[in-house]
Amino acid sequence: MLALGHQDLESLEAISQDDLTRRLFLRMATLSQDGQLDSLISEMQEDEELDLETRGALKDLAADTTFLFAVQDYLRRTHVVH
Repeated sequence: MLALGHQDLESLEAISQDDLTRRLFLRMATLSQDGQLDSLISEMQEDEELDLETRGALKDLAADTTFLFAVQDYLRRTHVVH
């Protein structure tokens, strides 16, 4: 796992606690690894249900492949089957 600070771990844990957010980040990470993330980003940029701030934040996060990898790795390592 990548070396992460306290705030980074809090962000990862917050992502893991929300089902929709967790699924979105996992999808983004997978698409990024497959070189197909641009189509999802384009789709989100055109989604009028998302405000401009959210669209911008998602675009920035999608560009950060290191963060997407860290999210995917964290979620895989901390997944607990109930």
